[in-house]
Amino acid sequence: MRFVCMGYRDESKWEALSEAERAAFLEDCIAFGDELHRGGHVLGGVPLRDAREGVTLRLRDGRVAVTDGPFAETKEHLGGVLIFEARDLNHAIQLMSRHPGLRGGPFEIRAVDEKINEAIEASRA
Repeated sequence: MRFVCMGYRDESKWEALSEAERAAFLEDCIAFGDELHRGGHVLGGVPLRDAREGVTLRLRDGRVAVTDGPFAETKEHLGGVLIFEARDLNHAIQLMSRHPGLRGGPFEIRAVDEKINEAIEASRA
């Protein structure tokens, strides 16, 4: 099964880390990512830049409205996305439970909707 893991981070916690602590944290995350790659689990993924550098699009009265940053009032913002394979949700939880990125914030794991993916692929054929 394919899953998407969305990692959230509290920007204030990140900013409170020293440069050495940030480097060590990233090194741990990269090492774990390498382990997932060696196990054949990783299909793709990307880290994201600071949420304050993003924008949110909404449709209002038929027009696109652009606002700076994330719209949600929360301390934690999406920090990255990982697409990976696991046998089932329990296996996905086991894999991501060992990820050092959890020290920076929560992870949300969701299965890929294969039925919609199949419909998309069929429309391209």
